[in-house]
Amino acid sequence: MVKYLRTIIIIFGLLLTRFFVDAAMQSGNYKIQSEDVNVGGSDSSASTNYKTQDSAGGIATGVATSANYNLRAGYRQMSTEFSLTISSPDDIDLGTIPGIAGGIATGSIAWTTITNNPAGYNFSVKASASPALTGQTLGDSFADYTEASAGVPDYEWAILDSVAEFGYSPEGSGVVQKFRDNGSVCATGSNNTADKCWYYFSTTDEAIASSVSPNQPSGTATTLKLKAQLYNEDGVPNNETGSLLGDTYRAVITATAVML
Repeated sequence: MVKYLRTIIIIFGLLLTRFFVDAAMQSGNYKIQSEDVNVGGSDSSASTNYKTQDSAGGIATGVATSANYNLRAGYRQMSTEFSLTISSPDDIDLGTIPGIAGGIATGSIAWTTITNNPAGYNFSVKASASPALTGQTLGDSFADYTEASAGVPDYEWAILDSVAEFGYSPEGSGVVQKFRDNGSVCATGSNNTADKCWYYFSTTDEAIASSVSPNQPSGTATTLKLKAQLYNEDGVPNNETGSLLGDTYRAVITATAVML
């Protein structure tokens, strides 16, 4: 779980009158139904044993919470911590590919990001090694997926006969423009077509999703479709020697969410 905290404090002053105004403050992003100006009180009181901040005349002051909201009412109560959480899914097994005959292995993994930050978040992934998918004992590896145009995901998964490759395609409502498509080309249009726009894992963070608003409490899921392939559609083994070494192949992928 990745969690970042940020604090914002809104302070209301003290006057000698008290009144309510319907929809006292609002914008395109928020609406405060009513405001409360208290009749008196001391901003702070202190001794060697305590320190207080108080007001007089407030109604229903204090903190109230539920699964869906946090309410801090009254003088100096409207203080909140912006937080971000990301789920921790289980490891996945792509299955087995015959070392000489070849084949395709697929799987998917999803993370859910939740934040109350008004500015939203960025979500990125990276691999721990290059190539990302490597044999744990004998050291053979699947090459990282090679896109036809450098830096632009391929709309269709396509590999050469001379290599075995491993890559991913992201899906979700927050997927960034680079992985969106117009029905035939990636990095253009607004679609997020399933099983399209394939790319390789880098050892540096690659932004794949983002949000410009809070999504608490339900959060937003970002899914990675994973694919490893040992032969091309023509049935010719991709490895130049005709096979990959029999081994357990493993990729370690790190997902990071950061508040904006």
